[in-house]
Amino acid sequence: MSEDYYKILGLAKNASPDDIKRAYRKLAQQHHPDKGGDPAKFKEINEAYQVLSDAQKKSQYDQFGTTFEQAQARGNARGFEGFRDFSSFAEAFNFGQAEGNGGSGFEDIFEGIFGGSRGRGARGQRRGQNIGVDAEISLEEAFKGVDKEINLRRSVVCDRCSGHGAEQGSKLKTCQTCKGAGQVEQRTGGGFFSFSQVVICPECQGQGKIPEKVCAKCGGAGRVKESKNLRIKIPAGISDGQVISLVGQGEAGAHGAPAGDLYVTAHVRSDPRFAREGDNLFYDLLISFSQAALGDKIEVPTLGGWVNLKIPEGIESGTNIRLDGKGMPRLQRRGFGDMIVRVRIKTPKRLSRKAKELLEELKKETE
Repeated sequence: MSEDYYKILGLAKNASPDDIKRAYRKLAQQHHPDKGGDPAKFKEINEAYQVLSDAQKKSQYDQFGTTFEQAQARGNARGFEGFRDFSSFAEAFNFGQAEGNGGSGFEDIFEGIFGGSRGRGARGQRRGQNIGVDAEISLEEAFKGVDKEINLRRSVVCDRCSGHGAEQGSKLKTCQTCKGAGQVEQRTGGGFFSFSQVVICPECQGQGKIPEKVCAKCGGAGRVKESKNLRIKIPAGISDGQVISLVGQGEAGAHGAPAGDLYVTAHVRSDPRFAREGDNLFYDLLISFSQAALGDKIEVPTLGGWVNLKIPEGIESGTNIRLDGKGMPRLQRRGFGDMIVRVRIKTPKRLSRKAKELLEELKKETE
């Protein structure tokens, strides 16, 4: 290609090997096709990195410049027949871990781009998928804690073959596709831009062995779909949108691989009586003018029952009265939040003649 490899990676010609790797890692993430990037740009970045990351090829490129391809054609750039986009991708992203700089390794980046591969076994088994469900509860249920029953349709371990995929009495034999390795190499493309990837064997799904006779119930997958009611304990004090994680309650993995997890998102319905802020509850209390002036004792609701509230005489509208420990339970901690009673004085809109006379007398008295 005629473009400047250094310019493609945004580097100066005196860039160090580590600088080259860092620039490649950043650009590869940004322009990878599976993350919405431009395939042509990604290929261009890979080609530049493949040359500049190899000391011999870099030296030849620095010598021949834009005539590098012609030099390669004359045999001056030996070793290019092994170019693989994804091998360079792996090498560049593993470098961050080796340095100990806290950067993500290739497996983490690859997982983010191509889908989860965490939880794989020694032969590359994929763990079962995670499941997410919603659970709607009232504010009162969030206050007390509650057990919710949900109906879940998910893959479970086949009870006929115990997840192995083989019919009872059938033996396992070595997979001929991968020769027992559980993985195979895939090549795509050709010439200068060839791609090579090690993937799970499609025949044995990473097991390295296949049954002589597959299980009649699961067809060799080691798992079947099943609907089941699952009881979920929602703890007291949970907030709207918080997630409960249940390890191993997701989809069963194929061929005995570990199950995924179940994530339950709590949705707490609003209560017309209370407003919630963290562990505190707010309650609006309307009182009359006479109650505000003279004081009173009033019963007010809390989520734990009714309590007596003393209204001091001469209270002003907008005053807050705090009831210690009458709010929400503190999740995974001891104690409760508070309930704040917001006092509002109700002004009557219609007054009888006698009421007006009394207020006039009160006005003269207070003045």
